Amino acid sequence: MAWFAIYTRPKNEKKVVEGLEKLGVEVYCPMVTEIKQWSDRKKKVEIPLIKSYVFVNIEEKNRNIVFEVPGVVRYLFWLGKPAVIQEQEIEVLKASLKGVLSSIEVSGIQPGDSLTISKGPFQGKEGTVSQVDKNKIKLVLKELGFIITISKEEK
Repeated sequence: MAWFAIYTRPKNEKKVVEGLEKLGVEVYCPMVTEIKQWSDRKKKVEIPLIKSYVFVNIEEKNRNIVFEVPGVVRYLFWLGKPAVIQEQEIEVLKASLKGVLSSIEVSGIQPGDSLTISKGPFQGKEGTVSQVDKNKIKLVLKELGFIITISKEEK
C-alpha cells in the first residue's frame, strides 16, 4: 500500500473523504480551524489545509476505486506516474497540525528571505519567502514541498 494525492473539485474535499471512507479506503485530509467573520457574527470553521487535495493509502491495483466517489477529478502525477507520498511525509504533516492556529507578527520581510515559523501547526519549519503582500506572506516550505500563506498580525 502507498499514499497517493487525489485532486478534487473545489470545496469537495469533505464529501470525497466521506465517500472514500464508505468504500473502506484509508484517507487523510489535513484540516485547520479558521475564524470566519461575517457582518453579524464570527464562526470557527474547519477548512482543508491544502485546497482540492486528499491523500489516500491504497494498493496500486485498486487505484481506480476512488473514481466511484463524486468529486474526485484525478490523481496527482509526477514524471508521468502517480505521485507516491512517503509515509513519513504524511506523519510529518499530521504532527505539524497538532498545534493551534494563531496569527504571527512579521516585519521587514523581503522575498528571498529565509524564515522559521515560530507558532502554529508548522512551528519550527523553515521556508523561503516568495511573496510579501500588505497582510500576507507566501512561504515555500522546503521540507514539505508546498507553499503556505501566513497572515500578518494587525496591531
